[in-house]
Amino acid sequence: MLLHLSTWQEVETYLETSKGIILPIGSTEQHGPTGLIGTDAICAEAIARGVGESTQAIVGPTINVGMALHHTAFPGTISLRPSTLIQLIRDYITSLAKAGFTKFYFINGHGGNIATLKAAFSETYAHLEDLQINNAQSVQCQVANWFMCGSVYKLAKELYGDQEGSHATPSEVAVTQYVYPEAIKQVPLSPEVGTGHKIYSAANFRLRYPDGRMGSNPALATPEHGKQFYELAVKELSNGYLEFLNAE
Repeated sequence: MLLHLSTWQEVETYLETSKGIILPIGSTEQHGPTGLIGTDAICAEAIARGVGESTQAIVGPTINVGMALHHTAFPGTISLRPSTLIQLIRDYITSLAKAGFTKFYFINGHGGNIATLKAAFSETYAHLEDLQINNAQSVQCQVANWFMCGSVYKLAKELYGDQEGSHATPSEVAVTQYVYPEAIKQVPLSPEVGTGHKIYSAANFRLRYPDGRMGSNPALATPEHGKQFYELAVKELSNGYLEFLNAE
């Protein structure tokens, strides 16, 4: 059940039996020479919809732009500041909490969002209490990173070994190839790829990682691999959502 394809009456009926909602969040940022700029949002959205279908949960609109300031030296990247993303998350949750939702399960596709999301949750709890919303004490938020699922990590290691890397990875590129086979990109990749450097400014990031990859070889990705990653993530996160939903 997709929130944006539902009516308010349907949402009201849904809330009679469940207070949970799944919110996909990603990023709009460079993903190397062959990775789509929307990779993180594409993966999060597809997997969230799969989890929603599996668990009969409502799925909110995808938050496509996240915290990607370190990628902004590459054309096409769009980023929110951490403070902006915190307020966006707070406003999303506040609106939905007023309607009666209390369990917010964020399926995340971008590592750069994690710290900001956790900060946003803390700020939101305090904000809801300040507003004295009736169900403020019942509101709980959780971030679930699909790329950190144990089953996903294990398969990536088996398929790609050290060439999985940590950004513009073959696993995430494979998922986008599965979802959008018409948008598969193929270009020659340099055998040399930056790895192991700490992340500082956007200019420094591009200096250290000139083609945008971080130790990865996305040329190894295939749509068939993507289907495997998608199915593993949906299964693991469906279990995770139900555990979160049913926990006190």
